[in-house]
Amino acid sequence: MFEANADWRRTPITAAMLRGWIELEETPAGLLPHRLPKWARTQWTDPQLSMVEQQPSGMRLCFRTRATTIALEALPTKRHYVGMPARPDGIYDLVIDGVLAGQGSIATGNVVRIDLARWAADANLVADMEPGAPGLLRFETLPDNMKVIEIWLPHDEVTELVALHANAPIEPVPPSGQRIWLHHGSSISHGSNAVHPSGIWPAVAASIAGVDLLNLGFGGSALLDPFLARTIRDQPADLISLKLGINVVNMDLMRLRAFGPAVHGFLDTIRDGHPTTPLLIVSPIFCPIHEVTPGPSVPDFSDGQLKFRAAGSETDTAVGKLTLSLIRDALRAITAQRRGSDPNLHYLDGRELYGEADHEHHPLPDRLHPDTATHKLIGERFEATVFGEDRPFG
Repeated sequence: MFEANADWRRTPITAAMLRGWIELEETPAGLLPHRLPKWARTQWTDPQLSMVEQQPSGMRLCFRTRATTIALEALPTKRHYVGMPARPDGIYDLVIDGVLAGQGSIATGNVVRIDLARWAADANLVADMEPGAPGLLRFETLPDNMKVIEIWLPHDEVTELVALHANAPIEPVPPSGQRIWLHHGSSISHGSNAVHPSGIWPAVAASIAGVDLLNLGFGGSALLDPFLARTIRDQPADLISLKLGINVVNMDLMRLRAFGPAVHGFLDTIRDGHPTTPLLIVSPIFCPIHEVTPGPSVPDFSDGQLKFRAAGSETDTAVGKLTLSLIRDALRAITAQRRGSDPNLHYLDGRELYGEADHEHHPLPDRLHPDTATHKLIGERFEATVFGEDRPFG
């Protein structure tokens, strides 16, 4: 229970204080933000998608206050992987007037235990859940003036929001009027291997460009699902980007014959709701294990750490299995074909964000995902390449 002096105020968290969500669910603890609507979540109850869409990547609380001490009360859900070292607690970033001013974690919460070996063998496996209690994250000695505060929620830790406590009133910040950038992608867009939420590459790019981010990056789940295209179609957005391909290879989900029409259908659905919105297709970044070798990707514990390897064979491309090289060719051709009637459709080769030369200096620690420094590099390059005059998001 929170302990404070009589002049402290408890402020329930409301929709007006939260950015980057699609739907809010009331739970016994508080509010659970979702990045997919309920109707979409019920169309395919995959445990991986269920977990990652609840992880609040790109979400942040936003409010104004003169408070010098603030405490966030929340209920996280931790992930523990069987046979591996405990994961660090999720990081919350405190941003004051646009500047990162503090970080912290909540140690309590629910615990989900996942056996990766069993998970890989049974995609419908339900992980074991150990219930826990809410906790408090306190930020002190803040500037004694009216300020705009953002608390970025952990991008990879499910978080139920309970309340804010402060020694001065808290009020929501009115809409900024910034353009809304909706981005969809895989675990890299979700933020995998970045250590803090405002350091994931879409957040880095959005901060530099001055846009309002809605991040629909879903770890392991950028699979051209029709319900995801309909979700994007129905969301307000001034700018849309789609980073496609790597998860299709990771899961060995479809062959080249199916991939092309699936991309066309995905784009057709989005264009039903956003006929002229600038729309950027981004192909995969450089990833050596899958450049010319198909998936699936499988966990590799040979050196005692979680890494990934390609379980396919280069000869499998003869029967239509996909590699990143083939996917880039297909996405480039699809964009070129459609641009005759859709001049607001654009293509970006992901290797411009992270290419073979970058891999020499910034290797992917687990062979799939960039670290925090590389997220920053990708975000800065994306902003410089995509935003600005005479560019796709100009």
